[in-house]
Amino acid sequence: TKEWYKKSYQTWMYIAYPVFLYSCERIVRLFRSHDAVKIQKVAVYPGHVLALYMSKPTGFRYRSGQYIFINCRAVSPYEWHPFSITSAPGDNYLSVHIRTRGDWTSRLRTVFSEACRPPAEGESGLLRADLSRGITDSNARFPKLLIDGPYGAPAQDYREYDVLLLIGLGIGATPLISIVKDVLNHIQPGGSVGGAEPGGTGKAKKRQFMTKRAYFYWVTREEGSFEWFRGVMNEVAEKDKDQVIELHNHCSSVYQEGDARSALIVMLQELQHAKKGVDILSGTSVKTHFARPNWRSVFKRVAVNHENQRVGVFYCGEPVLVPQLRQLSADFTHKTNTKFEFHKENF
Repeated sequence: TKEWYKKSYQTWMYIAYPVFLYSCERIVRLFRSHDAVKIQKVAVYPGHVLALYMSKPTGFRYRSGQYIFINCRAVSPYEWHPFSITSAPGDNYLSVHIRTRGDWTSRLRTVFSEACRPPAEGESGLLRADLSRGITDSNARFPKLLIDGPYGAPAQDYREYDVLLLIGLGIGATPLISIVKDVLNHIQPGGSVGGAEPGGTGKAKKRQFMTKRAYFYWVTREEGSFEWFRGVMNEVAEKDKDQVIELHNHCSSVYQEGDARSALIVMLQELQHAKKGVDILSGTSVKTHFARPNWRSVFKRVAVNHENQRVGVFYCGEPVLVPQLRQLSADFTHKTNTKFEFHKENF
């Protein structure tokens, strides 16, 4: 039709529903979002990763593996982006580690980097700002952050398994780090291994912490990536006296062990670890392996060590590894007495 009023009459049918859904989403987020959180610590790591440590809002409860949406009005007043929580539920702070991949995250990293002090000698470009000991003049330089959440994710049901097999690729280790910290908190003196989940209500109070063993495999290409969670690795190595948590770091950009091209770095690594107990790549007591793990050998070892038990396999990273891990979980479930249940989350 050529009459403009007839065109307008038809147009509303196609616009009304999307506008209604969008408006509902904005209203729900307005009520769910918390007041601006206080920034306690900021760290800008090599490999374009920004770590934010925030105050935990009153009444904010979550489980390891879940994620939150973050809004920074200094970057964009209307954009909300999801990020996995890296702090454990028992921590008195809330933390996220953000890999810069796009305009919004790049701008966020720039804004916070400007408020951090220059890197000290030997910090490999690491930028930090620690405001947790009190309010300082630099507080005003940080932009305000709003959070919305928490939201559920595949890894949040890890407490229901006897054994955990956690596999993270690159920045995909973020939700798994929270799980490792939560398991560590439960094995500490005063923790509640086998007890009810703290801070829960209703059915959550009856949920038991069943995990007795955890294997964590972190695969990354850049050796500088190990600096992201160096503090967590050192804490686990120091406090896990019963070796409930087994940590494995893999640097895939180095030739596998036994290859002549990596023989020199292996010799230096062994010498440094034997002399000082510190790995030359990760900077922690956790020894770094070279090349990708042999996943079939990993599954076989877990199946042999934990017969007649349920193993929760949680993977977070690029989709390329999903088919192999899903198939191995199915194979070892059918061929052994150990039951593997596979869960994945892709970035």
